[in-house]
Amino acid sequence: MTDVAKPVDIAKFAEILDEAVRDRRAIGRLTDVAPFDVETAYEIQRAVIARREKRGERRIGVKMGFTSRAKMVQMGVDDLIWGLLTDAMLVETDVDTGTLIHPRIEPEIVFRIEPGGGHKVAVGYEILDSRYEGFKFTLPDVVADNASAAGFGFGPWHDPRDVANVGLIVEIDGRVAQTGSSAAILGDPVRSLRAAERLARTAGTPLRPGDIVLAGAATAAIPLPKGAHVRVTGAGLGAVEVTTR
Repeated sequence: MTDVAKPVDIAKFAEILDEAVRDRRAIGRLTDVAPFDVETAYEIQRAVIARREKRGERRIGVKMGFTSRAKMVQMGVDDLIWGLLTDAMLVETDVDTGTLIHPRIEPEIVFRIEPGGGHKVAVGYEILDSRYEGFKFTLPDVVADNASAAGFGFGPWHDPRDVANVGLIVEIDGRVAQTGSSAAILGDPVRSLRAAERLARTAGTPLRPGDIVLAGAATAAIPLPKGAHVRVTGAGLGAVEVTTR
């Protein structure tokens, strides 16, 4: 007898993920309940964000994932993945780790779309928080979970410049916790920006002036401890700081 695939209830899966965020509760992989493909995963992702928008959040940009060739090969994909950013994810000065399941942080190169199609650039960070138990997931699972997006911040904006090999340092409580180069982001973060513009157009939601693009991880993400002071520095781009509680 041939197994029949279970139908995917997009609204139900979106509700499960949304409530996992709100309740700070890790869940099992959705693909273990009913397998689905990446296209369906993006439908679930959009449904999750739609729920947040109904509560008053506003979409303000995108984050890029799998921006290293090694990660693409590891996950068996030939393109980047992306998630959606809302204004509620923007961290001003501090973040409550008690609202997250297993928070991590990574340094970023951040772009802001300007009128006329140009951009500004800044050093920044992304806070990640997979809603899945053990931070383990399949490709469709992580896409549905908005590419593990939880929060982000950035430093002062700069006019466009060469950011193909910007040295990045992450310090926690004054101690160096991670170092890397923006070259890890597709060889040049601008390539990630162009990919974000392409994917957004294809999805029918082109980037608008003021939108933020997180270009992708320049280093491996590291655990974000409670009661810490984190400083991310980018050579020539200044620094951005955040405290946790």
